[in-house]
Amino acid sequence: MQNFWNKIKLVWTDTTLRKKILFVLFALVIFRLLSAIPIPGIDTLALNRFLANNQFFGILNIFSGGGLSNLSIIMLGVGPYITGSIIMQLLTIMVPALKRIYHEEGEAGRKKFAQYSRLLTVPLAAIQGFSLLAILEKQNILVDLTGFDRVTNLIIVIAGSMLLMWIGELMSEFGIGNGVSLIIFAGIVSQLPAHISQLIFTFDQSQLPYYIMFIIIGILIIAGVVLVTEAERPIPVTYAKQVRGAKMYGGGSTYLPLRVNQAGVIPIIFALSILLFPQMIGNVLASSSNATILAISKVLTSFSQGSWLYSVLYFIFVFLFTYFYTAVTFDPEALSTNLQKNGAFIPGIRPGASTSEYISKVLTRITLLGAVFLGFVAVLPLIMQFITGITAIALGGTALLIVVSVILDLIKKVDAQISMREY
Repeated sequence: MQNFWNKIKLVWTDTTLRKKILFVLFALVIFRLLSAIPIPGIDTLALNRFLANNQFFGILNIFSGGGLSNLSIIMLGVGPYITGSIIMQLLTIMVPALKRIYHEEGEAGRKKFAQYSRLLTVPLAAIQGFSLLAILEKQNILVDLTGFDRVTNLIIVIAGSMLLMWIGELMSEFGIGNGVSLIIFAGIVSQLPAHISQLIFTFDQSQLPYYIMFIIIGILIIAGVVLVTEAERPIPVTYAKQVRGAKMYGGGSTYLPLRVNQAGVIPIIFALSILLFPQMIGNVLASSSNATILAISKVLTSFSQGSWLYSVLYFIFVFLFTYFYTAVTFDPEALSTNLQKNGAFIPGIRPGASTSEYISKVLTRITLLGAVFLGFVAVLPLIMQFITGITAIALGGTALLIVVSVILDLIKKVDAQISMREY
């Protein structure tokens, strides 16, 4: 406990770190203010009734950072930007030119790659915004709109999404932590008082065993996420002795820490954004009178959260995205080359290609454990929903996973800043 308070003291005595944290807090305040500004033409009572019984929009509300619950100007949230980032990272595997930009051109290449993601965000925001506004208008939530009003609303929500993307990037650059993850985190946390008060007012003594069970499972999930996120597989590394002039350098031993879950919370966010997209399109097509379009709509909406198909696909996507994101962000060949350049080697393994293969093999094995665990934790609340019939569990489970992972990531980055200050 004393160590915790010492860290808090260090955070506020370090001018650079204090400025970063204050900048993040300021950006989150701006974000919450934007989420309270509604678009024109809303029937508030119809909106509340619609959101109360719609799980799809409940999950979508997580991505909007709570902006969808009152149809604010940032109702799309960071969803289009996340989808754009996913598409660009998938393209790095299929397009060699993009792979070279991302991996070989260093910081300049990553800036160029980020710019492509931003440009892709605009059409994706237009598609998602148009779909969402069309659904809301068909539900009589947006009323008495002219053609000009519809175009205006669409421009507003696209601009709001781009503004939120910009705020998130500013938080990553000038603050601390991942800006997009922090925006989602802030949206979830901001809804906690409303959810807690709702649970208090609707408390039913007959469901007390369920509540106790949920609390126990929630604590176990938090403990499991912390354990797997912090777990590392150390690979021993030895530095060869080098003689320079009359002095001898190197000869020490250390280890290379490989995290069991390299991807963090990103696979969950990626999987949810992929699963939400067909549901949104399906909801738009559902009002068509054409039999073929209705059939397509039925197929797309079969991905709804209350189905076993959704749970199976959710697990598969989380599993695959864990491997995918690890492969994109962690390059064993580059690591092997750096070790060789610095005169380091793994005992019993030849430098170069053999070292790269060995690191890849270890990484594949430990990522399997992290991917299975992350997928299981992601679908566990859905399984509990099928057993108990309480729909709020699934939303709470996904939110809990995101919140715990973001907090752990933030703590690590604060610790890294404190360590840099000491050195």
